[in-house]
Amino acid sequence: MRIAVHPFASGSDMEKNLNAIRRAVQRAAAQKVRLLVFHECALCGYPPRETSVEALDRSVIAGALSQVAGLAGEYGLYIAVGSVRYEGDKRFNTLLLFDDCGDEAGCYDKTALWGWDVENFARGQNTGVFEIDGIPVGFRICFDVRFPESFRQLYQQGVKLCFVSFSDSADAPNPARYDMLKSHLVTRAAENIMTVVSTNTASGCPTAPTMVVTEDGSIAKEAPAGRSGLMIYDYTVPEPSWGTEGRRVNSDYFLDIK
Repeated sequence: MRIAVHPFASGSDMEKNLNAIRRAVQRAAAQKVRLLVFHECALCGYPPRETSVEALDRSVIAGALSQVAGLAGEYGLYIAVGSVRYEGDKRFNTLLLFDDCGDEAGCYDKTALWGWDVENFARGQNTGVFEIDGIPVGFRICFDVRFPESFRQLYQQGVKLCFVSFSDSADAPNPARYDMLKSHLVTRAAENIMTVVSTNTASGCPTAPTMVVTEDGSIAKEAPAGRSGLMIYDYTVPEPSWGTEGRRVNSDYFLDIK
């Protein structure tokens, strides 16, 4: 399955964000991408660094999401886009997945909240696991990567491919934070025997990578931090190896999986 991510510098101008998403979808479709994933809050901007929750208009977001759905149907690919989702009086930091017919396949709401997210969002409860072309695919958002328990849930559901969408940036470069988050991604991939693909905003000074980590913890691809553009990876479910079987058998023991 050909997959891709497309970081770009999102902000408070939703029409500008939507135009960037539209161009990315067109490029991805031309390259026969099957699943295209965007970063955290790519559609509306991440509050409070790129916008504010007070500035967000749920009707405008709904209209923009309808356009993203239309793009998925028009170009015949799956699209996962970061946005704010409303449910009654609650807001969620979410990834919405649209299938290749333009229908909403579901969403994943960010679970691990702290700081700004506690102030702005409710904690998600959904699993973030979907089957795409017969492959169990998981989704996580930013701070979730700090918690092995969140990825163990994916392992227990048989996920082979996981996307982590970030909006993690600063006003100045922070190599130590970048390397720390990079190490988390490598560990989550290796310990759960899954390919992990991350994508981060290109605004500010990005402090998390956009990259592909294989089930062995090897970095297959890494995009330059802060650069917008399409990063494509041809994913196939790997055959079990001596090393991955060792991790699977012992993981199942510790998780009491029979």
